[in-house]
Amino acid sequence: MNRIPELLMPVGSPKVLPIALRYGADAVYLGSSALSLRAKADNFSDQELDEAIRLTHACGKKLYLAINIFAHEADLDDARDLLKNLAGKKDRPDAFIVSDPGVFLLIRECCPSVPVHISTQANTTNSATFRFWYEQGVRRIVCARELSLEELSRIRQAIPSDMEMEAFVHGSLCMSYSGRCLISNYLTGRDANRGSCTQPCRWNYYLMEESRPGVYMPIEESERGTYLYNSRDLCMIQYLPQLLQAGISSLKVEGRMKNELYVAGICRAYRKALDALAESEEAYRAVLPWCEAEVLKVTTRDYCTGFYFGQPGPEAQNFESSAYRQDYRFLGIVREDEKGFYILQKNKFAAGRPIEAIRPDGTDIPLIVEAFISEEGVFMDSCPHPGQKLYLKTSAPLQEYDILREENSEHETI
Repeated sequence: MNRIPELLMPVGSPKVLPIALRYGADAVYLGSSALSLRAKADNFSDQELDEAIRLTHACGKKLYLAINIFAHEADLDDARDLLKNLAGKKDRPDAFIVSDPGVFLLIRECCPSVPVHISTQANTTNSATFRFWYEQGVRRIVCARELSLEELSRIRQAIPSDMEMEAFVHGSLCMSYSGRCLISNYLTGRDANRGSCTQPCRWNYYLMEESRPGVYMPIEESERGTYLYNSRDLCMIQYLPQLLQAGISSLKVEGRMKNELYVAGICRAYRKALDALAESEEAYRAVLPWCEAEVLKVTTRDYCTGFYFGQPGPEAQNFESSAYRQDYRFLGIVREDEKGFYILQKNKFAAGRPIEAIRPDGTDIPLIVEAFISEEGVFMDSCPHPGQKLYLKTSAPLQEYDILREENSEHETI
């Protein structure tokens, strides 16, 4: 068995960072307030980025900063300012994630000692391109999502041994080649390649004939409409041994727009699987049923394996709906102060109903909240107001950074 790869988790906002670090990530990737391909994520201000780097390094883990837009001329000054600011810091990112050669040159000018990882947006699909980037000093490439396991294995054998291959293993898939989509720009004027995608691949489409404007004819797939471009989500937790055998150095999870429950649930599932695999393949197979169940307990679409086993067919697409399945609802993260354990409530729930507290080690604690107590000391039997700070009286002991979730009995879609 090859060396166990890095588990690389997405962090879309400062509040998600401690969850990724505590729930098993080896490294995290995030974006600054500008120059990121997730402009709608909360992202990080300069001050927040400094603090994120310090916190990540204090945990003995790595932080990669995505500057992966395809820069227009007006973006270059912003990129140079960001890089010059970081160049003067004691704590800097462990690497930059880049797709644009112009931004790559700016990094070499301003922060020459910080490694560069070439983004999946650069759609690197062959060993010759790997070697090109190697000659520019790059030692890691995020592989194009269109590559199969067989192609990845062949590339691994044809490139220098110190060139690392990073690959996406979980999360949303873009219907366009390596995510280089023009539909959002064409339909809404918001450029996916500069971080502002409106996800038109998830919309419901109709057919209109040229001579009959305004007459919309459904292309029948289901009674709910037609979703021509709507991919399922990627999940490779069942195939980690094959990814290791292909020579992947870093397993990347998509999801900088996701909440803390998603990051915690996916992170601890892959962490448990990888730790077991480090012991033996038999140990991995033993924990796999739990891991497979866990990745269904976050808000997700149905899963597929993308391009890893060849060109995907209809099984990789959902023609009926772009809705997410939501088997569990996110209730809050347990924190502690001088008064006790509390949450900032995320979704309404009531005392007396069974819920779960999940922990980084894979432990699930069944419990009942017996009462909520407001900051003013008022006892309550429900929490109707999102964001309210509520202290908890529970049937089982809590720990800080437990995440509370409640099963949706009807397995809702959203």
